[in-house]
Amino acid sequence: MTEQTLAPRAPDAAPGDGGADGPAPRPTVPPRPESHARRFSPGWIAKLILVGLVDALGLYGIVAAAGVQSWGIVAFLVLALAVVNWAYFSKRAIPAKYLVPGMLFLLVYQLFVMAYTGYIAFTNYGDGHNSTKSDAISAIETQNQVRLPGSAAFPVAVVSRGDELGFAVVQDGKAEIGTADDPLAPADGATVAGTKVTAVPGWQVLTFADIAGRAKDVTALAVPVSDDAADGTLRTQNGSVAYVFSPVMEYDAKTDTFTNTKTGVTYTPSDHGNFVSAKGERLEPGWRVTVGWENFTKMFTDSRISGIFLKVTLWTFAFAFLSVATTFFLGLFLALVFNDPRVRGRKIYRSLLILPYAFPGFLAALVWSGMLNSKFGFVNQVLLGGANIDWLGDPWLAKLSVLGVNLWLGFPYMFLICTGALQSIPGDVMESARVDGAGPFRAFRSITLPLLMVSVAPLLISSFAFNFNNFSLIYLLTGGGPDFVGAPIPVGSTDILISMVYSVAFGTGSNDYGLASAVSILIFIVVGLISWLGFRRTRTLEEL
Repeated sequence: MTEQTLAPRAPDAAPGDGGADGPAPRPTVPPRPESHARRFSPGWIAKLILVGLVDALGLYGIVAAAGVQSWGIVAFLVLALAVVNWAYFSKRAIPAKYLVPGMLFLLVYQLFVMAYTGYIAFTNYGDGHNSTKSDAISAIETQNQVRLPGSAAFPVAVVSRGDELGFAVVQDGKAEIGTADDPLAPADGATVAGTKVTAVPGWQVLTFADIAGRAKDVTALAVPVSDDAADGTLRTQNGSVAYVFSPVMEYDAKTDTFTNTKTGVTYTPSDHGNFVSAKGERLEPGWRVTVGWENFTKMFTDSRISGIFLKVTLWTFAFAFLSVATTFFLGLFLALVFNDPRVRGRKIYRSLLILPYAFPGFLAALVWSGMLNSKFGFVNQVLLGGANIDWLGDPWLAKLSVLGVNLWLGFPYMFLICTGALQSIPGDVMESARVDGAGPFRAFRSITLPLLMVSVAPLLISSFAFNFNNFSLIYLLTGGGPDFVGAPIPVGSTDILISMVYSVAFGTGSNDYGLASAVSILIFIVVGLISWLGFRRTRTLEEL
């Protein structure tokens, strides 16, 4: 009989303590409150400060936009602030913390700018058509005024507050003050000596010398007598006495017409945002209206502009193509020369060749502008022994100068990329070509150049797009000149399309933002089309 050893039996356990009824449940531990160290960590505080600054700027923008009744901007800022606060205070919106800033900048600086440019291209926005119809009506009434016969003379004090000018006068024994935007209103706390105001709190009373220094602004100032434009304005010719001028043009809201009270001529609104008489006489200013495709067709149908537009377009393509071609071939030639191991001191030569690329382009353009001066420039006086060559005044020499300066600025970039591309070509490929009996020119044409173009072609396309819009070189070197004689817009022989846009929008003549926006859209289309075709060609090269 085998002896068995039995384990001692445990005493009876109470129900639920791990005995017969199963394991005892674990005691419930209350969740620990979030520690102060985590709640007020440096990262959390920095986030709170940053979002607080954004909220403060956003609220300021909302108040400012609401003050000028720009409700679209108000709605965008409210929505943007809501999204920013949700993204940075929500624990679940981790991706949004990285995407929201970029999306906001994309909306404001890219999509909005593109959409607004497209909108302006279909309007007559520009000088004389800057605002609304109601503003144009008020301006016409204010600008077309004559002195009322027998109107009283007011001893006037010309006052200023920063750059703002105003008139202070005494009416019925009370001092009143007004500006071009605000009609006459009581001037609280003003000091009056006899019939003239001598001091106004918050304003500086100009002396005779001050008035003489700002005579043009003082004589042009017209202060409304009241909120009703029909009551006229106060004007002065000498800065000491002002008279009431009444409108010559009388507006009838029922018929929406202006009538000249002296001649009886009636002016009716036109589709182009002006009041026009039966004889075609227009009142200025006008107002902004949509004109459809007029700005786009004007460049091709208006005989005064179409010829200039064609010349500028041809020169733009020629400038972009020649700039890319000259810089590429010179850079490639130098890269081939200094890639040859037989050339000594290659590192020194390469360092010297990229110096123009390291020099800021806008400064280089200004320096070359001085060097090419016909009277005292370094090129004429030193290099050419005192020659009188008008490099920047003759149309063809100016174009040659632009291409030459751009060659000096651009070839180091092409030299760098061609050097890198040449060094990436496997040496055994060139060795195989030499073994097969290919000469240097044959190896370059059949092997080096095709392999080089696979890497360089996309950069040539981007270089073409850059030179197509190389505004700074044209503007700083020649200013677009020499100007076309008799042109209705300030455009010259070396202007390219983008500098033409600048001249049309901000030149010395009539600023036409609608036409400038239309040309900008055409530039975008042309560059996009050329880039698309170029990249398709690049893919073809890669398949060869």
